[in-house]
Amino acid sequence: MMKPKIRFNGFTDDWEQRKLEEIYQNIGNAFVGTATPYYVDTGHFYLESNNIKDGQINRNNEVFINDEFYERQKDKWLHTGDMVMVQSGHVGHTAVIPEELDNSAAHALIMFRNPKIEIEPYFLNYQYQTIKSKRKINNITTGNTIKHILASDMYNFIVDVSDIEEQQQIANYFLELDHLITLHQRKCDGLKKLKKYMLQNMFPQNGEKTPKIRFQGFINAWEQRKLGDIAQITMGQSPAGSTYSDVPSDYILVQGNADLENGWVKPRVWTTQITKQAYIGDLIMSVRAPAGAMGKTSYNAVIGRGVAAIKGNEFIYQLLVKMDKEGYWKKDSTGSTFESLNSESIKNAEIKLPSNEEQTVIGTYFEQLDHLITLHQRKVEQMKNLKKYMLQNMFPAEK
Repeated sequence: MMKPKIRFNGFTDDWEQRKLEEIYQNIGNAFVGTATPYYVDTGHFYLESNNIKDGQINRNNEVFINDEFYERQKDKWLHTGDMVMVQSGHVGHTAVIPEELDNSAAHALIMFRNPKIEIEPYFLNYQYQTIKSKRKINNITTGNTIKHILASDMYNFIVDVSDIEEQQQIANYFLELDHLITLHQRKCDGLKKLKKYMLQNMFPQNGEKTPKIRFQGFINAWEQRKLGDIAQITMGQSPAGSTYSDVPSDYILVQGNADLENGWVKPRVWTTQITKQAYIGDLIMSVRAPAGAMGKTSYNAVIGRGVAAIKGNEFIYQLLVKMDKEGYWKKDSTGSTFESLNSESIKNAEIKLPSNEEQTVIGTYFEQLDHLITLHQRKVEQMKNLKKYMLQNMFPAEK
């Protein structure tokens, strides 16, 4: 008996195992060979392996071919509902040809065309993303550096098949999940672009005293100050290695290689000895590679030699993030292979400051922006984890 753990209501029948040659009339290669002489700036979109990833077709990198080369491949044109699989490199990644790519030509992909039986292509597309299928594909790959599979290898490849109605429901479920993941990822990417733009324009450019974008009511020029004059900076000092601990209730040691997740320092190591310390809400700067990277701490922590604790408000935090992103610290970092910053470089860093009121408004704006970015990032991760779980449970497990 072969059944998945999770099923939609109304489906109870066992699934069948079928070879792909029993499902498709045509399993074969798209054009294999040198195609670069036929590339043009505008023409027919040419589907290649780098366009196929995680069950989807992306057009991040587009290649176009001329009319003559396109027509020569007419017998291998892909049509709506056909499937393609990457055969070299990230082998086994698949995608279904959508309506807008009907009559497309492809390069160095395995093509599955002309079904012999009624089959939902997206059902198979998601099945190829399960751990079970990935292992089976890995077992038939060759090559040490660059993995490779042959079209002929796929003739006898066995897939698990339910009745067509269940296939369609499973496919629609995962299509909707992918749509939501893409939606939140686009929102997240859009907010990151907005933040980058605002960081560039809500702080004065070099040689200027006012930013291009300001909130209403603020007109005064910003003042130039040194970071050490307006913020307390504590350089870290690591405790003895013998005091390192794996007990979370001990003091947290923040080192230069501490994890930064959405702007917050995440603990990796604990200690029983207090040397230099950061407190809840302090800004944490990495002073060793990557020198200048910023985070915050939501707990009291011992800080090691790789970091500095800075007492500053949200405005100062966002300003330091901007300085890091723009490579401000490159001129002050020392070491050819392992860059680092000293306390004088940090304290003498020249910054521009508006009034306290404007600092508060700017800081609040970016804090809310960061919150929205984090919200969408978490949503993406939650749905990716849900998809991973459902892929393992809505298809039959390995025996």
